[in-house]
Amino acid sequence: MSAAPGPLALPRAPRLVATDLDGTLLRTDGTVSARTARALAHAEAAGVLVVFVTARPHRWLADLAPHVAGHGVALCANGASVVDVATLRVLEQHGMGPDVVRAVAAALRARWGADHVHLAVERADGFAAEHGFVDSHPLPRDARTAARVEDLLDAPVLKLLVRTDAEPTAGWEFVAGLTAAVGDLAVVADSGAHGLGEISGPGVTKAAGLARFAADRDVPAADVWAVGDAPNDLPMLAWAGVAFAVRNAHAPVLAAADHHLPANDDDGVAVLLEHAAALAARPTPGTSRHPR
Repeated sequence: MSAAPGPLALPRAPRLVATDLDGTLLRTDGTVSARTARALAHAEAAGVLVVFVTARPHRWLADLAPHVAGHGVALCANGASVVDVATLRVLEQHGMGPDVVRAVAAALRARWGADHVHLAVERADGFAAEHGFVDSHPLPRDARTAARVEDLLDAPVLKLLVRTDAEPTAGWEFVAGLTAAVGDLAVVADSGAHGLGEISGPGVTKAAGLARFAADRDVPAADVWAVGDAPNDLPMLAWAGVAFAVRNAHAPVLAAADHHLPANDDDGVAVLLEHAAALAARPTPGTSRHPR
């Protein structure tokens, strides 16, 4: 794997750059650096479309709105929704219906016991949780609660969240347990969040969401650069024409990437965007810029 590419290391600019947020574009403290904000704006001005592809629900994007350049679109909840960041309006959603959520909840309780499984849901209209679900973040003031998640299924579920006190909930062991319990009912994603299971509907991944987004804009995978840090980014990196990992990425992500960038705290995504903008602005034979 190579270090961060210079403007001449890749033959042409991407038409689309897809970047994860936490651990990738965002610094460890959750902020967007001044350099990254400038690089986002410069990439947009150069004609390179940039889209965020994140496990975050859209309600966690408000602080990022000033930094998304002109298009202002994010793929949230591991690809389950397309969101206008400026307004937080959900433009498109690919959620789970109640039958799928009920089946997944039953499978999880069968594995660990009803008293040891605590569930919550992210929906287009907000967050809702079982009474026993304890989050690492304060619950939103308007969060709905109920004894069981089955009483909260009056809208499609973008993501089902799982906590359990029945076995170790660190790293691959918890993800493996969730995957074994869920089977082919849904998709288990690993964003690196400690002790939190994330489950999406069948076929819902960052890669699938990005592929739809790109196809709607007639952008082939070959013209897409993608960058991430966590295992849930792996399908997206495999789909994109060129895959990048920040230096702080998980080992499997570093192994899968075509190129390595500086760490998130060292503005790795800014480096990538600066190179993309430079390539896009460079004249090519017979044209003034990379053909669209």
